[in-house]
Amino acid sequence: MIARLAIDTDGQGLHVITDQLTRLIRSEFSGDGLCTLFIRHTSASLLVQESYDESARRDLEVWLNRLVPEDDLLYTHTLEGRDDMPAHIKTMLTAVSISIPIVDSVLALGAWQGVYLWEHRHGRQQREIVVHLSA
Repeated sequence: MIARLAIDTDGQGLHVITDQLTRLIRSEFSGDGLCTLFIRHTSASLLVQESYDESARRDLEVWLNRLVPEDDLLYTHTLEGRDDMPAHIKTMLTAVSISIPIVDSVLALGAWQGVYLWEHRHGRQQREIVVHLSA
């Protein structure tokens, strides 16, 4: 089964999508299988990460922003704004597709894991994630 999730982001950062994904699986799938996610953008990515302590998310965001700074004079792709080329690099360094096992109709995430859309642009965006559920 293939479905799509539309996620509105309010700017750069990690946006939890675990609940939307869980609702989709409950309504469309039963049993054991695999959930594959693919984000259809080149300036946002997907991540399974710590969901208990928000400071872990902030630390990840700060670290990636330090690794890939904006306004680097080496960037030539600047037509879409100062955050665009860094967003492409951040996407390249992270993931646009992830797979998570489904066991008894539930994502087989660890106790403290969550699924995130990582928005790399500053402005509001609408992102589309293709979800493939297979037995």
